[in-house]
Amino acid sequence: MKNIKKAVPCLLLVALLLSAPQAEALDPGTAVSVFSNVATASTLHDPSVALIDATTGDFIFEANSNSPRKPASVLKILSATAAIKYLDSDQRFETKVFSSTQEKSAVIVGELDPWFSLRTIEAQKMHRTSVPTLATKIQGAVGKNRHRFTVYYSNLYPTDVANLKKYFRTKHRTIAFKKVTEEEALSKSLDEVFVSTSPTVKEITTWFLTWSDNVLAERMARFAARAGGFAFNDYGVSDTFKSILTDMEIDSSALNIHDASGLSKENRITAHLMGQLLFKIHKDPEFSTLINGLPVSGQTGTLRSRYLDTAPEAVGLVKAKTGTLSGTVSLAGYVESGDHEYIFVVIADKIARGSRASNRARATLDSLLGSIAAPLAESSTALSGSQTL
Repeated sequence: MKNIKKAVPCLLLVALLLSAPQAEALDPGTAVSVFSNVATASTLHDPSVALIDATTGDFIFEANSNSPRKPASVLKILSATAAIKYLDSDQRFETKVFSSTQEKSAVIVGELDPWFSLRTIEAQKMHRTSVPTLATKIQGAVGKNRHRFTVYYSNLYPTDVANLKKYFRTKHRTIAFKKVTEEEALSKSLDEVFVSTSPTVKEITTWFLTWSDNVLAERMARFAARAGGFAFNDYGVSDTFKSILTDMEIDSSALNIHDASGLSKENRITAHLMGQLLFKIHKDPEFSTLINGLPVSGQTGTLRSRYLDTAPEAVGLVKAKTGTLSGTVSLAGYVESGDHEYIFVVIADKIARGSRASNRARATLDSLLGSIAAPLAESSTALSGSQTL
């Protein structure tokens, strides 16, 4: 009887808490009001804005949402979508260095590995093979004291070859790099002296989303284009993006693509289109890598330092891809608001140039998102737990 008497007040307390009105941040009307303020904020200068109910896919607020704008790195969401759609998530890329049947030469047989890094410090931090490391292995294949030799190579990016040439020049080596087919490279190969293996496609895709790596986004999107039957260039990337959107029944007529990273100021996308895409992939298990790879407010990637001061209440509750160009600040993703979740897209590409204007725009956007972000309220779980008293 004593346990029953103690449980009654606890049950009454829980019932009162559950029947109390939810915080204003949990009210969809509040979210609409907040995004109305986003659309009119002077620091964002007439942005393109879309707010979607993540459960129904309904657009509950829009402003300039069909106006083609410069997305900056928000475009990487499309690059990740393409990589996930067309590439094997477990695929890895190898680059092998061989001694050669040809005198005074070495051989590289590559697979267009996107993961190489120019700098050793960066490579160590990211667990990548650096250009200096590759150069050292090449030198070892021909003899460390040899100053003049030839490198036959297949399936390396021109940028990586240029970086290797530059590195050897700093070491006062005279190296002739000769591009050959993979068959020719293998025919000239003797003993394997080094192999570099990249992380999986899944890991690389996660990385370029979380840290907004431009080179990786470009390279992975081109791989996806080729796998999808399109050209291995920017035109193929554009065709791939449009094909994916068409398959998802999303109108891509306003899409104008000049690269896969978002660096080009000629890129154009609408907030409405991006909102539709974010809804389509939201609950689709196929795209869980993309959702999980998005930076988290105050915790990971390009959002790790944001919200800590501007909206600490939103830390951990916003998952979104950032975007920055001179004159552009963009953010697109998901925000938790109690028992609601919203999809949002904001592209502010008319702000003043310079870091001061960009910082003000980001602070405004983060603060406004913080006003609707809220953790999931305790519900039946709390009630169930109280009954064990």
